[in-house]
Amino acid sequence: MATTAKAAIVPDLAVDLAPSHPSGLRLKTPVLTASGTFGFGDEYRDVVELNRIGAIVTKTVTPEPREGNPTPRTVETPAGMLNSIGLPNPGAEDAVREKAPIWKDLPCPVVVSISAHDESTWTELAAQFEGLTNVVGIEANLSCPNVAGGLDFSTDPDRTAVTVEAVNKGTTLPVIAKLSPNVTDIRTIAQAAEDAGAHALSLINTVLGMVIDPDAGRPFLGAGVGGLSGPAIRPIALRCVFQVAEVVSIPIIGIGGIVTGSDALQFFLAGASSVQVGTATFREPRAAERLVSCLHEYLEKRSQASINDIVGGARY
Repeated sequence: MATTAKAAIVPDLAVDLAPSHPSGLRLKTPVLTASGTFGFGDEYRDVVELNRIGAIVTKTVTPEPREGNPTPRTVETPAGMLNSIGLPNPGAEDAVREKAPIWKDLPCPVVVSISAHDESTWTELAAQFEGLTNVVGIEANLSCPNVAGGLDFSTDPDRTAVTVEAVNKGTTLPVIAKLSPNVTDIRTIAQAAEDAGAHALSLINTVLGMVIDPDAGRPFLGAGVGGLSGPAIRPIALRCVFQVAEVVSIPIIGIGGIVTGSDALQFFLAGASSVQVGTATFREPRAAERLVSCLHEYLEKRSQASINDIVGGARY
């Protein structure tokens, strides 16, 4: 009697990063680009097959234009880089006018990263991105270490909660809170963000660091201190994701030193539902696109139907 060959499983990479939001945040793949490493999307559209990635996260937009910090702004470090860019951007009004027409035609969704100064400006800023075609979410950058007061919103649970509530007042889009590792216990901050209405969490932003120029006898960066990113911080980021996944129920987006498929898989196993690729893009613009293929191959090889099946697999 002839045997019937078993049909091969076609892995499903689709994820919903905001299941608690009425509209959800459904993406066809779980790989996104990290804010500050991919511009506003138009810079890479002729280089990267954007239809293969889940979404882009834009450069952080502030209420008013910013020129950024004094130079030098970047320096290489062992297994990473230090930056003190300082959120240079055209301001919300110009960003909407100049970039919204581009965003609507991109072959992948757009998540807009924002940063403001106080409760009212967070609300007003979020509102400026309402109703824009192809903009599917807001990432509230509560944790930039390179601007005055940038860390204030993610180092105190009460301040985090107030800020997340303020962002939600200004938008009907899903809100993702981007948190800092530069705290004593990131779990309490994450819980405060969830309780205040965040639909997902981005973990982590950069780690505070410094490089000193021995010849000049002073810090290399124009602003002195900067944010460390790249493979050097991956163990820190994984620890944060692992710990936070045990205390929140909303999705986590893992960020920090992801270069290879193995790197990304560690974040999923730690409890992340998605990942963002940042520093790797500077060296390899198509890194995010490559990681999508790596995840597909991993699931196919193990006959696993969905990327969601491996989330949290390493948790006790």
